Amino acid sequence: MISDYLNAIILFFKSYALLFVINIIFSMIIIFAERRKPISTLLWVMAINFLPIVGFILYLFIGQDLSRKRMFDKRGSIGEDMGKISSLQLELIKKGEKPLKERTRDYLDIIEMFNRGEQELIYSNNSVTKYNNGIDVFKQLMEDINKAKTAIYIQTYIFKSDELGKEFIELLKKKAGEGLEVILLVDGMGGRKFKNIDREDLKKHGVKVEIFFPGFFKSINTRINYRNHRKIMIIDHMVGYVGGLNIADEYISRNKRFGFWRDTHLRIEGDAVIGLEFRFFLDYRYASGGKDGGFVSLIPGTFDDKEKYNKEMCIVSSGPNTKVNSIRNGYGKMITGAKKSVYIQTPYFIPDEGLYNDIKNAVLSGVEVNIMIPKRRDHIFVHWASLSFLGDLIQWGVKAYLYDGGFLHSKVITCDDYLSSVGTANFDIRSFELNFEVNAFVFDEDLNRSLVEDFERDVEMSIEITKEYYAARSPAVRFKEGISRLLSPLL
Repeated sequence: MISDYLNAIILFFKSYALLFVINIIFSMIIIFAERRKPISTLLWVMAINFLPIVGFILYLFIGQDLSRKRMFDKRGSIGEDMGKISSLQLELIKKGEKPLKERTRDYLDIIEMFNRGEQELIYSNNSVTKYNNGIDVFKQLMEDINKAKTAIYIQTYIFKSDELGKEFIELLKKKAGEGLEVILLVDGMGGRKFKNIDREDLKKHGVKVEIFFPGFFKSINTRINYRNHRKIMIIDHMVGYVGGLNIADEYISRNKRFGFWRDTHLRIEGDAVIGLEFRFFLDYRYASGGKDGGFVSLIPGTFDDKEKYNKEMCIVSSGPNTKVNSIRNGYGKMITGAKKSVYIQTPYFIPDEGLYNDIKNAVLSGVEVNIMIPKRRDHIFVHWASLSFLGDLIQWGVKAYLYDGGFLHSKVITCDDYLSSVGTANFDIRSFELNFEVNAFVFDEDLNRSLVEDFERDVEMSIEITKEYYAARSPAVRFKEGISRLLSPLL
């Protein structure tokens, strides 16, 4: 009997010793091979060593660093052509040979940063229509799809086989049957409720369907930490959509949990559609195993109606496969370059240390900074972490609000009265470093003014987070904020 106990104790210590060695090995890999940021490294080492089995499983699913791995095809010929055009454009801008509005020239530093970082162009001949809710967006989008004559490209993070999804499926099948090139690109994580039977039905009717980062099994994906969060819709190479809306019923306010879905989406006509289409085909090329599809031209078209096509913008993308975090850096430039005001709407507010200090320094410099997040929660830890950061910033003079008119999903930043950003990237570390994102940075007074007016109208349906409001939170909320703030680098 005693010998059985001794053997059990010896086996336990042997197992523990083996587990300890394995943990040390994995810790060394994280520290020396992946070269993460120090805080992220420390948290993953702690997770693996304090939660030996659970921590390792979490690391396999959400901790792997793709940014250092060669998991992406080269850009191919379309990327090489875009690089040449980008370098030439920057040279012409500096020489003053490419026409830009005088006010846009005040932002040459951010344009050059986008150009040098990811070879992003500035497009000068565009019209922009802004939408504040999914009902209006999808009404116009379906009208555009119905009128399409040559090609329809749809990229979305979430696609569900619900009522709206079924409408899209039938419409795409119809257009493919008319002989158009129709491509649907969906993220593997966001497409979990996109039924296999619907995928196969689309393919059978001539729609090219590809899944970005598919899992080994439909509901198990070891790349869940890396999400293609982009939403790009392109019609006939001339009309493009970008913003916060995915394809599912909640985005047209049909979900009782969220109620009214407040979002911001842009419809673009003009040469900036080239930038959206370029990004779409880079993602499609990877997901399809090297197919270039029908990418038509990198040469901007001629837009004679200068009163209509008068918006200048950069289409900026970022992700684990890009050299720099261009969208995050663009946000930073907007905040540090502001002279009067900054307005930020985002469902998730988890700034890195640099952006946190940028906001604080902007307020200390006399810039009015306004930040709005939703009162309703869809990700609990992220919500409490967001409140924690806002609670700190209001002490420095930031004006913060909880939107209570439904669910706020807009990803909008405005700088003074001219530069605005609308797209897919939230104001959080996930969007800056882990997700694949795309934003339109637009240089225009009218769009900027309209977005600021939207913010001010939303304030009327919001609760201001004053110092008194924040100080009155319960001990339970304080505890949730503390835990969530600690985990924020992993959220």
